[in-house]
Amino acid sequence: MLAFLPGGVGPFEMMMFGVIALLLFGKRLPEVARSLGKGMTEFKRGIRGVEDEFKSTMNTRPRSQPARRPDPVDDEREEWTAPPFEPPTSAPSSAADRDDAGH
Repeated sequence: MLAFLPGGVGPFEMMMFGVIALLLFGKRLPEVARSLGKGMTEFKRGIRGVEDEFKSTMNTRPRSQPARRPDPVDDEREEWTAPPFEPPTSAPSSAADRDDAGH
């Protein structure tokens, strides 16, 4: 419960919390404890509802069907094509020929 205390919570610490609560709340202590209990119950009920909803969605997902690829979209888009390959018309040159031509 109070894990931030070193060594946990012993009987002396519980008694001190009780005395402090009695001093702070006095005659309203039963009312405060009752509302705290109701709040904890509602919180647990809400958590349980979320867990049940999560489990039900996990169980309703079909597992036997493999995942499908989406159907292609049939719209009128222009097809992109590469320009046609045209072989070179001149004879291949060697690296030595290019060096002589550049100087």
